[in-house]
Amino acid sequence: MDYQIREMKEHEYPLLSHFLYEAIFIPKGMDKPPKSIIEQPELQIYIEDFGKADDLCLVAEIQEKIVGAVWVRIMNDYGHIDDETPSFAISLYEEYRNLGIGTALMQAMLRLLKSKGYKRASLSVQKANYAIK
Repeated sequence: MDYQIREMKEHEYPLLSHFLYEAIFIPKGMDKPPKSIIEQPELQIYIEDFGKADDLCLVAEIQEKIVGAVWVRIMNDYGHIDDETPSFAISLYEEYRNLGIGTALMQAMLRLLKSKGYKRASLSVQKANYAIK
Protein backbone atom coordinates (compact mmCIF):
# COMPACT_ATOMS: atom_id res chain seq x y z
CA MET A 1 0.00 0.00 0.00
CA ASP A 2 1.45 3.33 -1.05
CA TYR A 3 1.42 6.01 1.61
CA GLN A 4 3.46 9.01 2.54
CA ILE A 5 4.39 10.33 5.95
CA ARG A 6 4.50 14.07 6.44
CA GLU A 7 4.12 16.69 9.12
CA MET A 8 0.54 17.60 10.00
CA LYS A 9 -0.43 21.08 8.88
CA GLU A 10 -1.90 23.50 11.40
CA HIS A 11 -5.29 23.62 9.66
CA GLU A 12 -5.46 19.81 10.06
CA TYR A 13 -5.08 19.85 13.88
CA PRO A 14 -8.85 19.37 14.39
CA LEU A 15 -8.42 15.86 12.94
CA LEU A 16 -6.56 14.93 16.12
CA SER A 17 -9.90 14.54 17.91
CA HIS A 18 -10.83 11.76 15.44
CA PHE A 19 -7.48 10.06 15.90
CA LEU A 20 -7.70 10.42 19.68
CA TYR A 21 -10.95 8.47 19.60
CA GLU A 22 -9.41 5.85 17.30
CA ALA A 23 -6.46 5.51 19.71
CA ILE A 24 -8.70 4.22 22.50
CA PHE A 25 -7.99 0.53 22.98
CA ILE A 26 -11.15 -1.58 22.94
CA PRO A 27 -10.57 -5.15 24.17
CA LYS A 28 -12.23 -7.92 22.15
CA GLY A 29 -15.86 -8.39 23.08
CA MET A 30 -16.26 -4.85 24.41
CA ASP A 31 -18.42 -2.18 22.78
CA LYS A 32 -16.85 1.05 21.56
CA PRO A 33 -17.46 3.93 23.95
CA PRO A 34 -19.39 6.97 22.75
CA LYS A 35 -17.30 9.53 20.89
CA SER A 36 -17.99 11.98 23.71
CA ILE A 37 -15.50 10.03 25.85
CA ILE A 38 -12.69 12.12 24.38
CA GLU A 39 -14.13 15.18 26.14
CA GLN A 40 -12.88 13.82 29.48
CA PRO A 41 -10.00 15.92 30.86
CA GLU A 42 -7.63 12.94 31.09
CA LEU A 43 -8.02 12.47 27.33
CA GLN A 44 -8.25 16.12 26.31
CA ILE A 45 -4.65 16.66 27.47
CA TYR A 46 -3.56 14.78 24.34
CA ILE A 47 -5.06 17.32 21.92
CA GLU A 48 -6.22 20.47 23.71
CA ASP A 49 -4.47 23.58 22.34
CA PHE A 50 -2.23 21.42 20.15
CA GLY A 51 0.51 23.37 18.41
CA LYS A 52 2.65 24.54 21.32
CA ALA A 53 6.46 24.49 21.26
CA ASP A 54 6.97 20.79 22.07
CA ASP A 55 3.95 19.52 20.09
CA LEU A 56 4.82 17.51 16.99
CA CYS A 57 2.57 15.50 14.70
CA LEU A 58 3.17 13.31 11.67
CA VAL A 59 0.44 11.82 9.53
CA ALA A 60 0.18 8.95 7.09
CA GLU A 61 -1.60 9.89 3.90
CA ILE A 62 -2.99 7.67 1.15
CA GLN A 63 -4.31 9.33 -2.00
CA GLU A 64 -4.65 12.68 -0.18
CA LYS A 65 -6.58 11.10 2.73
CA ILE A 66 -5.03 11.17 6.20
CA VAL A 67 -5.36 7.62 7.55
CA GLY A 68 -3.20 7.77 10.67
CA ALA A 69 -1.36 10.09 13.00
CA VAL A 70 1.39 9.99 15.57
CA TRP A 71 1.80 12.96 17.82
CA VAL A 72 3.86 13.85 20.85
CA ARG A 73 3.73 16.49 23.49
CA ILE A 74 5.07 16.99 26.96
CA MET A 75 2.12 16.34 29.23
CA ASN A 76 1.16 14.70 32.47
CA ASP A 77 -0.49 11.64 30.94
CA TYR A 78 -0.52 7.92 31.75
CA GLY A 79 3.04 7.49 30.45
CA HIS A 80 4.48 10.67 32.00
CA ILE A 81 8.16 10.40 32.91
CA ASP A 82 9.25 14.01 33.41
CA ASP A 83 8.79 17.50 32.01
CA GLU A 84 11.43 16.97 29.31
CA THR A 85 10.13 13.69 27.86
CA PRO A 86 7.39 13.82 25.23
CA SER A 87 4.59 11.27 25.37
CA PHE A 88 3.40 9.48 22.25
CA ALA A 89 -0.10 9.06 20.93
CA ILE A 90 -0.62 7.03 17.79
CA SER A 91 -3.66 5.90 15.90
CA LEU A 92 -4.84 4.68 12.53
CA TYR A 93 -8.28 4.24 11.14
CA GLU A 94 -9.23 0.61 11.64
CA GLU A 95 -9.03 -0.43 7.99
CA TYR A 96 -5.39 0.75 7.83
CA ARG A 97 -4.11 -1.19 10.85
CA ASN A 98 -1.73 -4.17 10.65
CA LEU A 99 -0.18 -2.93 7.41
CA GLY A 100 3.05 -1.52 8.87
CA ILE A 101 1.89 2.08 8.67
CA GLY A 102 1.83 2.53 12.45
CA THR A 103 5.36 1.18 12.77
CA ALA A 104 6.53 3.54 10.02
CA LEU A 105 4.84 6.47 11.78
CA MET A 106 6.52 5.59 15.10
CA GLN A 107 9.93 5.24 13.45
CA ALA A 108 9.53 8.56 11.64
CA MET A 109 8.55 10.30 14.87
CA LEU A 110 11.51 8.81 16.73
CA ARG A 111 13.84 10.13 14.01
CA LEU A 112 12.19 13.57 14.21
CA LEU A 113 12.50 13.64 18.01
CA LYS A 114 16.16 12.65 17.81
CA SER A 115 16.82 15.40 15.25
CA LYS A 116 15.30 17.91 17.68
CA GLY A 117 17.56 16.75 20.53
CA TYR A 118 15.15 14.69 22.60
CA LYS A 119 16.88 11.84 24.44
CA ARG A 120 13.82 9.68 25.03
CA ALA A 121 10.05 9.47 24.62
CA SER A 122 7.25 7.71 26.46
CA LEU A 123 4.44 5.49 25.19
CA SER A 124 1.79 4.13 27.52
CA VAL A 125 0.17 0.95 26.19
CA GLN A 126 -2.11 -1.51 27.96
CA LYS A 127 -0.67 -5.03 28.12
CA ALA A 128 -3.72 -6.47 26.32
CA ASN A 129 -3.28 -4.09 23.37
CA TYR A 130 -1.92 -5.88 20.27
CA ALA A 131 0.14 -2.74 19.54
CA ILE A 132 2.35 -3.37 22.57
CA LYS A 133 4.85 -5.17 20.35
